[in-house]
Amino acid sequence: MTQIINVLILDDHPLIADAYKMAINHVSLTDKNLKFNINVAHDCDSALEKINEAKKGLKLDLVLLDISIPPSKNRDLLSGDDVGAKLKKEFKNVKIIVITSHNNNYKLCNIFKSLNPDGFLVKTDISIQELVTAITNVLNDTPYYSKTVTRLIRSHMSSQIVIDKRDRMILYHLSQGAKMKDLPEIVHLSIAGIEKRKRQLRDVFNTPQKDDKALIDRAKESGFI
Repeated sequence: MTQIINVLILDDHPLIADAYKMAINHVSLTDKNLKFNINVAHDCDSALEKINEAKKGLKLDLVLLDISIPPSKNRDLLSGDDVGAKLKKEFKNVKIIVITSHNNNYKLCNIFKSLNPDGFLVKTDISIQELVTAITNVLNDTPYYSKTVTRLIRSHMSSQIVIDKRDRMILYHLSQGAKMKDLPEIVHLSIAGIEKRKRQLRDVFNTPQKDDKALIDRAKESGFI
């Protein structure tokens, strides 16, 4: 019996979206019991249109989701992260494969925690064949992660270091060159609160006091930024 899979591809580069279509079509050639109904969106507004159409008709079964896409005009949806959250809210059983050009550990961790995708691939890791494998695995309820994501997961599982979201934010924005005077607005803590966390982080990462560079370097080595 043929199973129809309703797919949404979300990527702002048409050539990349076409490559994803090619991978999906290859899956259907391999498994004659699968038939794919494919829709494509290139930004948050067109993604929202496709989601609303799916709510009225055929549900979405599989989404290939890029994170870095243009925001909606009303700024309600700023990126693929927001679209992914909406998809999970609207379609309980939708399977999401995140395919991103981000390779920053801080960003990858945030995506992983916020969306918990069924598949998670970094674009520089993958080929058409790996994408075919990822789609096949996810449709068979087996999570699939590309090598960069797998390496990140392993480093965090083996690490004895435990830091929270605000600690990560402080480390990340310091690594991006943010000044202490600007951090309170970004992480929503007082200067005193940020300094206290930095002291604790230096203890955790065993780096000298008042040495932000050493702290950032150690956090990078440990895979936290």
